[in-house]
Amino acid sequence: MRVLGITFTLLLAGLTAQAQQPAGQVMKTFASSSDVAALIAQAKSERKDNQAIVTKPILRLAPYNANLEYRASVGPAAVHEKEAEMFYVIDGSATLMTGGKLTKESRTNPENLTGSGIEGGTSRAIAKGDFVIVPENTPHWFSAINGTIVLMSIHVPRSGTAAP
Repeated sequence: MRVLGITFTLLLAGLTAQAQQPAGQVMKTFASSSDVAALIAQAKSERKDNQAIVTKPILRLAPYNANLEYRASVGPAAVHEKEAEMFYVIDGSATLMTGGKLTKESRTNPENLTGSGIEGGTSRAIAKGDFVIVPENTPHWFSAINGTIVLMSIHVPRSGTAAP
């Protein structure tokens, strides 16, 4: 009976989430390893010279989206004011800097800031298999990329304030 109750709860949650998907966005709750390999190949082939990042959707269940990020060069630093961001390194390696202060800060939209880099942050080498979570309001920047790095990123809406 308990299994039936859990199954019903999960089914109801799935139907509720499907009903709440933004217009035009299709819910996608599974991606195989071959799907991800195809996304990596597609991102690699679509990348233009000097383009820092190519992003492809892996999974969608509003308000959450798991995206593939194919990075072959250093791009701008970012701050997400209302979302934490979690990364899983699918392949490759890089240096991720977090904390500190954005340099040449500008606003990209009402909830995000960008900059040319970070002053005073902490650098960490990351590689295939690593997980990282960046709290909201925390500058982060891939300051060095060793060839390419392929990430899964998830933005997690948050209402709290990041710890210093």
